Amino acid sequence: MTAEMPGEAASPPQTFLFLQGPSSPLFARIADNLQRLGHRCIRVNLCAGDWVFWRRPGAVNYRGHLDHWPAFVAALMDRERVTGIVLLGEERPHHLVAISAAKARGIPVYAVEMGYLRPDWIRIEKGGSGHHSHFPADPAAILRAAADLPEPDLRAHYSQTFVSDALYDLMFNLPNVFAWFFFPHYRWHAIFHPLAEYYGWIGRLLGGKRRAREAEETIARVVDGADPFFVMPLQLETDYQIRSYSVFRSQRTAIKVVISSFAEHASPNARLLIKVHPLDNGLIVWPEEIDSHAKRHGVADRVHFIDGGNLNRIVAASAGVVTINSTAAMVGLQRGVPVKTLGLAIYDIPGMTDDQPLDSFWLEPKAPDLKLVEAFVRLVAATLHVRGNFYSEAGVEAAAAGIAERLHRNTVNEPGGFVDKPPRTRPDKDHF
Repeated sequence: MTAEMPGEAASPPQTFLFLQGPSSPLFARIADNLQRLGHRCIRVNLCAGDWVFWRRPGAVNYRGHLDHWPAFVAALMDRERVTGIVLLGEERPHHLVAISAAKARGIPVYAVEMGYLRPDWIRIEKGGSGHHSHFPADPAAILRAAADLPEPDLRAHYSQTFVSDALYDLMFNLPNVFAWFFFPHYRWHAIFHPLAEYYGWIGRLLGGKRRAREAEETIARVVDGADPFFVMPLQLETDYQIRSYSVFRSQRTAIKVVISSFAEHASPNARLLIKVHPLDNGLIVWPEEIDSHAKRHGVADRVHFIDGGNLNRIVAASAGVVTINSTAAMVGLQRGVPVKTLGLAIYDIPGMTDDQPLDSFWLEPKAPDLKLVEAFVRLVAATLHVRGNFYSEAGVEAAAAGIAERLHRNTVNEPGGFVDKPPRTRPDKDHF
């Protein structure tokens, strides 16, 4: 047990149910820390990859149909007297069912994800993110709650490599592909088959130097040029931020909408720079997708695509950022660059993002209130974030210790980062 901090009280012994987490040892390490703090941790493995990353006691393998999952998980919560649920991806089919059962029993749900702040932050949020989030959306409430909070240290403390990320991904997905018969009814929640993703990644790795060179050539023309330009940082097509927290069913539709609006309403000398996500698998040929829309609207000479380059440098020099709900927009907000969101985002707050229609944004983008942005960063860092990452030994250890301590002391979303009713509404998919 650890010594109690002045003014803080640890929670009584609890039973935490862990569901699916990242392809990383993080969840097992959190459980190790919680157990040392006097709590009990159990786990449901839904697939072979889950089993690989939970090599500790307290696991149950669920091999049944999704149709039978509601009764199973509800009975498990009752039988084991679960007092909290920890998961990643609250919109996954099994998780939605478990969350519903937890809410009916008054059991809090804690969602773990990559941080809103980057590069080496992990977040834990009570209730979840998107329209599940209880983080305040009222500017006055954010300013009040953050008034006495310290400035976070935004320097990188931990590093992780693509190699470690890829190895952990292989450790999770290959058992699911080749040992599927141990969990015959499990269905992968992603859009692409893992082997297809790896095929795409091989192509990207082989062409990496060429893409980087082409990106720098485009940056030299657009970013260092005299014409104003806007940036659209792409997200991963499989991102639940798009699938669950936006009006779009695909990023392709968002690109079509943005280019159409840009062509019709932006200044004739303005440019649009679309940047691919650094972890994109290459299975969608974005240059062709973008070029076809740009040609259709007569702006092929003003719409540019890059697969590489320093996002901070590009955004800082831009006239504005357009995004569905990428956390890359935080780069713009922290630098005073106007940001227009097209989906549901925790940072989409009056005074921070531009609330006018996209068609108007191109001509008169509104800069964020930096005082409010600074307060938001202080509050979100203090209440929802811990230092660390998913894929390095030191980063995992730091994140696991930080999250376990938050759960142990019941300080997730505290101080001041929780309102009783989620203040954000789920977007209507029927719009597109």
